[in-house]
Amino acid sequence: MTNTQHTFRVTGMDCASCAQTVENGVAKLDGVELCQLNFTTETLRVSGTAVPQNIVARIQELGYDVASPDDNVETSEPQNFWQFMRQRQETTLALVGALLILPGLLFNELLPMLGWEHPLLNVTSVAALVLAGWPIARSGWRSLRINHELTINALMTIAAVGALFIGAYTEAGLVMVLFAIGEALEGYTAVRARSSIRSLMRVSPQTATVMRPCMDCETHLGQDGYTQGECPFCGIEPHKVPVEEVKLGETVIVKPGERVPVDGRILSGSSTVDQATITGESAPIPKQPDDTVFASSINGAGVLHLEVTHLAADSTISRLIKLVEEAQERRAPAQRFVDRFARIYTPAVVVLAIFVAILPPLLWQQPFIDTVTPINGWLYRALALLVVACPCALVISTPVSLVSALSNAAKNGVLIKGGAYLEALSQIKLVAFDKTGTLTQGRPAVTHFQSINCQGNGCASCDDLLGLTHAVEQSSEHPLAQAVAQAADVQHVQNRYPAATDVQARVGAGIAGTVNGRQVLIGSHRALNNLAHDTHCEAISAAEAEGLTAMLVSADNQYLGYLTVADQVRDDAGTAVSHLHNLHIQTAMLTGDNAATANNIAGQTGIDRVFANLLPEEKVEKVEELLGEYGRVAMIGDGINDAPALATATVGIAMGAAGTDQAMETADVALMQDDLSKLPYAIRLSRATMGTIHTNVALSLGLKLIFLLALLLGFGTMWLAVFADVGASLLVTLNGMRLTKFK
Repeated sequence: MTNTQHTFRVTGMDCASCAQTVENGVAKLDGVELCQLNFTTETLRVSGTAVPQNIVARIQELGYDVASPDDNVETSEPQNFWQFMRQRQETTLALVGALLILPGLLFNELLPMLGWEHPLLNVTSVAALVLAGWPIARSGWRSLRINHELTINALMTIAAVGALFIGAYTEAGLVMVLFAIGEALEGYTAVRARSSIRSLMRVSPQTATVMRPCMDCETHLGQDGYTQGECPFCGIEPHKVPVEEVKLGETVIVKPGERVPVDGRILSGSSTVDQATITGESAPIPKQPDDTVFASSINGAGVLHLEVTHLAADSTISRLIKLVEEAQERRAPAQRFVDRFARIYTPAVVVLAIFVAILPPLLWQQPFIDTVTPINGWLYRALALLVVACPCALVISTPVSLVSALSNAAKNGVLIKGGAYLEALSQIKLVAFDKTGTLTQGRPAVTHFQSINCQGNGCASCDDLLGLTHAVEQSSEHPLAQAVAQAADVQHVQNRYPAATDVQARVGAGIAGTVNGRQVLIGSHRALNNLAHDTHCEAISAAEAEGLTAMLVSADNQYLGYLTVADQVRDDAGTAVSHLHNLHIQTAMLTGDNAATANNIAGQTGIDRVFANLLPEEKVEKVEELLGEYGRVAMIGDGINDAPALATATVGIAMGAAGTDQAMETADVALMQDDLSKLPYAIRLSRATMGTIHTNVALSLGLKLIFLLALLLGFGTMWLAVFADVGASLLVTLNGMRLTKFK
């Protein structure tokens, strides 16, 4: 049999430990080579030769279930905690158990001074134990039998049964009820976290209005022999169809206020488009014909006709959702450490509890069981130790923080492809920038043009020079020609001369053409140096020393003037570099451009170090040198030309808007819009995330240590230990979820 990959949505999990149980159980099946379960998205991916029926059977054998592909996730999500509790049998039993345990809690634990005792109190407590504890005990036994692992559920079952054995009926029931409700609370917070990620999916439109011919038109059947097929009378009409049926190249109409259903190119119409769901931009963006728009963006006041450029399954929002979900499966080193620690921690706690129960009675004649004051017995303290040592809070402390941070980043236009990259980003010491398209706009612009007969700013002679240059350059696709065309439009001289004829590109000498019978040549300073005026030579040389590109113009071998062109620095580049410096991160520029241009850009942006005249392979070598010097280096580029350097760096970061397809596929981090301010934001978010994880781990372990010492010294009770465990789990969960609001 050949290896295949199967994907399942596992339901019924309340915490990360549940996911670990399922993952380990499925991994033990014959034919399973790779098994990974993402607790946050409930997605289980299994590779190997195992058949799906066996995988589903194993999941159900462990006490969980597999959702049907037809199940509507949104309609099944609870609106509040009480609705969540009523949705599942085990949580409903926990609610009933909570009612049954109230009399025992009130008269045996909180108000024992009243002296009101009755056997019925013990009966209701045991009933609460059975109802709330049965699903927990069953899960613990299944994991022990199938996976040969002691889980949290097994620890709680041992503690509750032990409490029954020593006659602490109310505490036994209370332990199970509190633990069951605590697990339900964790499950509910997990559902809310999943909902925040699925909110990305909800913005994707389900239908599209497509221009198609009328088929099998009932109105005109029978006219002029028309029977079926394309109607000859109706022509092309708008049809509302499911977005999955829209084909490449079709024309889609987007009305004012509607969401754009597919990625497309504007054929006609202009509007402003809110594309915050993709790029995180706070303000709507003006869109004109030939501009691209993303699926899920919200159209403004204009009607847009789009040519479909991507199928619904391949749209930017679809790929974004897929990558965000996959990102959560790339576990950070911190999370892998916590998972390994928890695996050793649980059996170690059981061994410690055995020693606590046995050694004091054997060595120091301490009471093993104290029927009068149970807390003085060392068996009771050992059982309470099992309760307080449950690693729920520790296990959940890392993934909830990572999920919150990853979803926050996605909503703000930064795609981080996994917890591993988020953690690495927090440790970056230097950011290396590509120049063209990263620090600069990647679109050259005319900065100055001057005729030999210039009479001052805005003179007719200079405008005439620009118009003549445009007549020759307008047939070229070169970036410099595009800059000239843009400048000619601004000065309204694009139609001053007819388009040149006999246009020829001259290698090393520029471009030539005939305009109104004159032979016009446009070239570099070196190519036309013998024609240039001495005064202009000095100005041109000075401009080139500043990193500008000079274009000299002549007609019939007579010098007419020059233009200077430069790739404009991004407005946000200097601010982004400044913010990186405030974060104590050094900066460098790696570019294939000349040193003069590179130094000019570095001077405008505040870049610390400049490495110019680099070939792609030399960029890789330079990144390796910087890694040796700084240890942790991020490289940011366009995600295509700089791919080798991006792959070599600790973290590769791609500018996304100019080439979103490639950017999302090639880099570890993608800025979904061309906004460098997102880079310091991502680094601050990563540092805040790691700080939150460290705080959560310290809280979960610190609280357990405090309660452990208190129990060993004879203070506290078993049910308070459960309360502390549940409280710690909720505390670290809420602390991690704060990252969804990080600004």
